[in-house]
Amino acid sequence: MGSQYALFRAGYELKRKLGILRSEYPLDPAPETFVTLRDWQRAAPPFFFDSREHLDISPFGKNGKPDPKLKQKVADLKAGKMTYFNGEQLEIGQHYDWLSNPLTSYRYDSSNHWTQIADLDPDAGDIKYVWEKSRFCYLYDLIRYDYHYGEDQSEYVWSEMESWMDANPINCGPNFRCSQEIALRCLNWTFALYYYRYSDIWTEERFQRVMHYIYWSFRHVYSNIRFSLISVRNNHAMSEAAGLWFAGLLFPFFPEASVWRTEGKKWLEGEIQYQIYEDGSYLQHSHNYHRVVMQMLTWAFYLGDLHRDLLSVKAEKRIRKSLEFLYLHQVRENGFLPNYGANDGALFFPLNDCEYRDYRPALNALYFFLEGKHLYAEGPWQEDAFWYSGSKRTDCDLDKQAVSKYGTFTFEEGGYYLNRKNDSLLSIRCASFRDRPAQADNLHMDLWYKGENIFRDAGVYRYNTTPFWKAWYNGTAAHNTVAMGNYDQMEKGPRFIWLHWSEMQFVEWKEEADRWIFYGRINAFKHMGKYNTHARKVSILKQKPTWIVEDTVSHGMHFPMRQYWHPGPAFEKFGFSLEAVDAGGKVLEKKQTDGWYSETYGLKESAPSWYFETDFKKIKTTIRATQ
Repeated sequence: MGSQYALFRAGYELKRKLGILRSEYPLDPAPETFVTLRDWQRAAPPFFFDSREHLDISPFGKNGKPDPKLKQKVADLKAGKMTYFNGEQLEIGQHYDWLSNPLTSYRYDSSNHWTQIADLDPDAGDIKYVWEKSRFCYLYDLIRYDYHYGEDQSEYVWSEMESWMDANPINCGPNFRCSQEIALRCLNWTFALYYYRYSDIWTEERFQRVMHYIYWSFRHVYSNIRFSLISVRNNHAMSEAAGLWFAGLLFPFFPEASVWRTEGKKWLEGEIQYQIYEDGSYLQHSHNYHRVVMQMLTWAFYLGDLHRDLLSVKAEKRIRKSLEFLYLHQVRENGFLPNYGANDGALFFPLNDCEYRDYRPALNALYFFLEGKHLYAEGPWQEDAFWYSGSKRTDCDLDKQAVSKYGTFTFEEGGYYLNRKNDSLLSIRCASFRDRPAQADNLHMDLWYKGENIFRDAGVYRYNTTPFWKAWYNGTAAHNTVAMGNYDQMEKGPRFIWLHWSEMQFVEWKEEADRWIFYGRINAFKHMGKYNTHARKVSILKQKPTWIVEDTVSHGMHFPMRQYWHPGPAFEKFGFSLEAVDAGGKVLEKKQTDGWYSETYGLKESAPSWYFETDFKKIKTTIRATQ
């Protein structure tokens, strides 16, 4: 991780253990008045919209009516049934205490300073289940219900905010443990503040209490941001830097606002250049975390434009490349992307009724700002853009040119290789990691046919779970690639760390009259020996739903070669077949082992996991569909 990381982390942990860090984050700070309610209502800085009274957004349900599932979702929420990041509903009660894990019933002590709270505690369970409601993303359901159904939710929204403040003293408890969570909560509260700007719910006392929490929350983020910029440096750093910039733009009456605005934007610009590669791919090797960043940068574009404080041309260029990267990885039938990489279920700003895995809302909102028209034909995925623009700024239709892109695509810096046909999508990884890998999955291939996943990534499940589940989901055997015996491509280190990173040695696309051919080779299994390689050749027939995969290994180990496959239900639906022979001409038996699939964070199910095994060093496999 480098000397800067090691020195900073050692110093940070020392300050935490000695109590020095605690002293930098005061408890129960005295309230101050930065702006009165009346002055804020009269002259609040520009936001996406002025208030609910100035919005013009038509519902996207059938016959021009709101989607009924929004109404049901709000009814469930008020009945104490919270929909979590994975779509799972959990009974948390109508008077949730904001401190208890609904899965383990463990309750954090809100009197403990945040520096005393562990984020990975086996007794407490996964802290994300505590953070989720405190993130307040569900406010968007309430606000959209308020707007589309015309039923005022302002008092309920305020009661939720008030309840949270009563339960969470500033800088105490689990909900001040993560600066990204703090920043997101404040942004979501800000969205509600503007929507209910002129509502009768606001009294001077209520308004001042919210301002007090927002101010000290962003002070916390600013004070601790070096941890994210040095020790974490992923979507957390991007979100926190952006949050500080937005705080400076939207709350100019805070004493440090000009510093937050200047420094936040500077850090954000730096993280864009660092975290988004020149080809548009993302350093966390995760499509969902990539979407997280794109959503935050969509806020940056719209707010920067409103405040005449735009991102640089250099940053915009990277973001445009990222939009193209995600769009090309998208399955056109449903807006899904491969379930690739670490995925904690994050979806920051849900301003639509689409499924969690549908990336169209996020990509369309960003495209709408950049091009002034929609990326997709009319549908619920357009709604986000209308909230950000404040009205139906344009009625332009589908960008027909964008969807006609077929053939092969290369994102060499990130190590992604795509083939798009009119009925299929094939994604292959072949990477030299310059930033820490999430999973041991080099030369993994993800195959989609007619909008459905034929061979898929097994997913993630949970970050705080047993060693077995962490090892399986992150390991080579959970991916459509090759392992040597029971060994992963890389050696697992502590927590999110892999050792002896695999490296791309050679990669290219070729095109022939009847097929495209991918060829890639990696150096892997370094912990088992120095010169171990895996080469994969994939031939994609142009006129037939047929893919021929040839895997060759070179090594001096005494382990059999295993080629793993993880089929989805569509494998049988479309009559797919899978046949393999080794270098000796032997037809290999398809063996089945225990396998699991996690489509969304926190949920898992048993699923087929197949492999072919041989003592030879080559396996040739043919995949074809009959329908």
